[in-house]
Amino acid sequence: MTKALVALVLLVSAGMLLIVTVGGWERLQSFGVAMMTLLYAALYVLFAFLISRWNRGILPVAAALAIILAIFAAVAAPGWFARAKEGLDSPALPEELLGLITLLLVPVQLVLIAIVLIAFNQNWHVEEERPIEGGLGPPPDEYEPDSPPQPT
Repeated sequence: MTKALVALVLLVSAGMLLIVTVGGWERLQSFGVAMMTLLYAALYVLFAFLISRWNRGILPVAAALAIILAIFAAVAAPGWFARAKEGLDSPALPEELLGLITLLLVPVQLVLIAIVLIAFNQNWHVEEERPIEGGLGPPPDEYEPDSPPQPT
């Protein structure tokens, strides 16, 4: 269930990034900012795919990127609200909506960090060895690998 939650929050974050980028494309600071945001969304989609395939190694990277995105979103949100004035050209979506989505990215990233920390503690990398036949293996008294062989 944690795996599904991490993937879901990553996909929600990617969707929010895409809405802000596409909705405010004309008013973003530069082409580089827009491309970096699209790259971030693409990375989040890739991370969701990898995590859904039980790749535990990506969890710390996702948490680190979530911290950086939360900081960027907290800094960028007031800029969208400041653009909501008469005389300024509006982007495709209203500035207030873009600011709200950007502001909502902060708690979503904090939730992502919390879920990633829980998932990392679940030891996804630990596997239980089972025989090929699917049985439980030989009884403990029948085979003792540490005991010396009995003379016959």
